[in-house]
Amino acid sequence: MRTPRTQRAPRARLFQRVLAAFVFVAAPRVAWACPVCFGENDSPLALGINYGILAMLGLIVGLWVAFGSFFIHLRRRARLAETGALPPARSARHADADGLQTTEAALHAPHAQGGTV
Repeated sequence: MRTPRTQRAPRARLFQRVLAAFVFVAAPRVAWACPVCFGENDSPLALGINYGILAMLGLIVGLWVAFGSFFIHLRRRARLAETGALPPARSARHADADGLQTTEAALHAPHAQGGTV
């Protein structure tokens, strides 16, 4: 016969608590902390950890700055567009500096529309 769920739950919790207590007691002290926690602040590991933390913080700050500056750029462009001071965007309709065929003319070429030349 199967045991009801209500009787299994206290047994499982008791087993988990006993197992956790055994792990805390049986694990060596070295497994619980790094050398920095033991007082070796000048070890190469501690120096590497500090440089790693600084590198990650620098990356995060750089991403925040890039993200914020993008929205500042968008806000400035929106203000310029509202006042009409926004310079016109360079269009593909203008002739190239080399004097080649414009993009608009290339779109109306027969071969661009599926026709034959």
